[in-house]
Amino acid sequence: MAKRREVLSLVVATLAAPAFAQSPKPIRLIVPYPPGGPLDIVARALAEKVKDSLGTVIVENKPGAGGNLGADLAAKAAPDGATIVMGAVATHAINPWLYTKMPYDALRDFTPITGVAQVPNVLVMNPETADKLGVKSVADLVAYAKKNPGKLNYGSGGNGSAGHLAGEMFKAQAGVFMVHIPYAGANPAQLALLSGQVDLNFDNLAAASANIKAGKLRALALTTAKRSAAVPELPTIAESGGALAGFDIHTWFGLFGPAKLPADVTQKLNKAFVEALAAPDIKARLATLLAEPIGGSPEAFAAFVKAENAKYEKLVKASGAKVE
Repeated sequence: MAKRREVLSLVVATLAAPAFAQSPKPIRLIVPYPPGGPLDIVARALAEKVKDSLGTVIVENKPGAGGNLGADLAAKAAPDGATIVMGAVATHAINPWLYTKMPYDALRDFTPITGVAQVPNVLVMNPETADKLGVKSVADLVAYAKKNPGKLNYGSGGNGSAGHLAGEMFKAQAGVFMVHIPYAGANPAQLALLSGQVDLNFDNLAAASANIKAGKLRALALTTAKRSAAVPELPTIAESGGALAGFDIHTWFGLFGPAKLPADVTQKLNKAFVEALAAPDIKARLATLLAEPIGGSPEAFAAFVKAENAKYEKLVKASGAKVE
């Protein structure tokens, strides 16, 4: 009888145990952009990498409103670690100043977990145009632009896009005027540059690299403060010195949870993803995208996001770009 009572007690205890003790609740990782892009690719690689430490991580693509739709879903989720989002420079630094109506506060409604990766942007010219104008460097470009105000133009993926704002930052710091020509997306902007419809673009390095290698585009400089390990021979705009010495603008993305995410949950997520980012296979995957891992503590990422948010407030307002 005693043995029977022990078995019954064990059965009762098992049935009474919380469901998540037997089957942990999957983590929902929202990617606020369509499948197949850099954020989606990296999110899926990380989800596979952290499954041993965090359990199942399900990647969900929720595109719309420039990333705002997916980010808002995470902002309004329960702060229990079951929903996180792969936010980016657009969702947390540009959009808050670009959109007249935002469904969330980019700083107050999220808990930063860790930076994931950054991808440099690159100043590229149509080679025929560069040769015709005698432009071989950033210094040459600035000199020509100062002598010929308004004669140069640059394309971008649209008003308020990363390429547009990089161009506005360049104009402001270099003290030059170039005409901005917005297109309906980064691909049409690149096609316009390749065909000579525009003189230069501030493009994503990963998107421009194939045409640079093929000689169809001429890369003058990276827009980041430091050179990239992917193209160590390519200088930065900042290296041209003078007013451009502090030039630094790039594409980045990282992980966020809802506001008021408990500290222990934040630390557990941070540890798992930072360790994943340090793994050789994840580094290799990022390298194929010409991206560099960020990692770091939640506090460091929070400070970085706050600084980026403030930087883009000035840039967006100076550009006059708005999305209703």
